[in-house]
Amino acid sequence: MGFDPRAMGEEMAKRSGAETREKLLDAAEGLINRQGFAATSIDQILERVGATKGTFFYHFASKQALADALIRRFASQDRAVLASCLERSKTLTDDPVQRLDVFVGLLLEVADVLDGTPEPGCLFATYCYESGLFDAATNDVIADAIRRWRDEVGAMIREAVERQPPRAPVDPDSLADMLTVIFEGAFVLSRTVGGPTVFGDQLRHYRAYLRLLFGAGAA
Repeated sequence: MGFDPRAMGEEMAKRSGAETREKLLDAAEGLINRQGFAATSIDQILERVGATKGTFFYHFASKQALADALIRRFASQDRAVLASCLERSKTLTDDPVQRLDVFVGLLLEVADVLDGTPEPGCLFATYCYESGLFDAATNDVIADAIRRWRDEVGAMIREAVERQPPRAPVDPDSLADMLTVIFEGAFVLSRTVGGPTVFGDQLRHYRAYLRLLFGAGAA
């Protein structure tokens, strides 16, 4: 097979372009989580990356386009976390109640990472605070992500309820939503009063509540 320097050059250019795009997104995410979307300028993002405005507009047609790309990337990462924990919990046990307990245990591993992050942030919450600045498609990405957690975790809770009737009435969707409330509330706590294990502490409370609900059925 002959060597094609032009093809190699094109591949390297694509790789370099993708890396630059990711750097722009990383810089924007950090700034937006810290100070909000409105207060974050394109110039600030470029200063962090060391890039030009030409580079920015090569990758994003506007600041709004950046916002949309950023929330879609974040939603994809969030979806991957959920899918991984769901799949791992399914492979570790066949019992629905134990699976729910294992699932929260896997989320505790995620919480350990967040607790070790100097400035944890959630773009879903950050965008919601300024929802009027974004178009409907961008806001729909957030709503779809939140509903996905409700649907997937709610389904798991329903299976647990069928297997082991809880000690108190349970609304599976509301109980699933509590996970979102815990994570978003923990972001607020970590930004204000702080604490080394904010995320983990709140998830442990949730796990303890589930064990109380389902009794000895939990692992």
